Amino acid sequence: MITTKPVNQKAWWLVLPVVICVAFSAVLPLMTVVNYSLQDIFSPERRVFVGTEWFALVMRDEELHAALWRQLTFSLAVLTVEIPLGIMLALAMPAKGWKSSAVLVVVALSLLIPWNVVGTIWQIFGRTDIGLLGAMLQEMGYDYSYTGNGTHAWLTVLTMDVWHWTPLVALLCFAGLRSIPDAYYQAARIDGASKFAVFRYIQLPKMRGVLMIAVLLRFMDSFMIYTEPFVLTGGGPGNATTFLSQYLTQKAVGQFDLGPAAAFSLIYFLIILLLCFILYNWMQRVGTDSKEGSDHE
Repeated sequence: MITTKPVNQKAWWLVLPVVICVAFSAVLPLMTVVNYSLQDIFSPERRVFVGTEWFALVMRDEELHAALWRQLTFSLAVLTVEIPLGIMLALAMPAKGWKSSAVLVVVALSLLIPWNVVGTIWQIFGRTDIGLLGAMLQEMGYDYSYTGNGTHAWLTVLTMDVWHWTPLVALLCFAGLRSIPDAYYQAARIDGASKFAVFRYIQLPKMRGVLMIAVLLRFMDSFMIYTEPFVLTGGGPGNATTFLSQYLTQKAVGQFDLGPAAAFSLIYFLIILLLCFILYNWMQRVGTDSKEGSDHE
């Protein structure tokens, strides 16, 4: 007769605090938003059930469509600039010694600055009277104005985000590079591989995991950007830098349209989940195909 030893399930109690924290910080607020999205709220005591009316209203909102397009364009631009720049910065950083530690500290400095302070720094930096960037561009003959020109404002917000968050990509890539065993580089030197071949066949495949994390983190964060452009431009000039999060805040706080704002926030949440799911699966497929190709070669 075979007897099985009973499994001790007491370890699940260790997960209970996490479940409680997630419930209070995510699940319960989400249920509140769902409740608001299905009702027309006149006051805390007066509300009417409207079903999916707010969702239909939000989906017909042309301003929402424009904000979504601006947001997608901005997030794609962020990934296009920050990922290659972060990889190049990580490759240029010293690998060992005190120089490596010093460079790591310097690179990480911008990540320590709060978001609202970043917006204030660039607000002053871009001024044409006292700001270094604005005054320099004016001296070079460019009529630069992030408060009066929509293109200048958009590019300034993009540059600010690149300055603030490229170090995160660089640090992740640096960690991926340091995890590569020296045996790979020794074999490459014996085979006479060029620097580009080492990067393509050794470094880039080994960084695939951290690059996936960097892309997902930067995409999600850039898609939810709010504080920096709000402090820098206030969403202007016009609606040039009014992204989805600012549009949602205007709906909920500025106009006090809680029903449409709740419906929009749920759609916003689903858009982020869907795009991250597509991006993750695409990167997994590309990584698998590149690995199979390198094995065949």
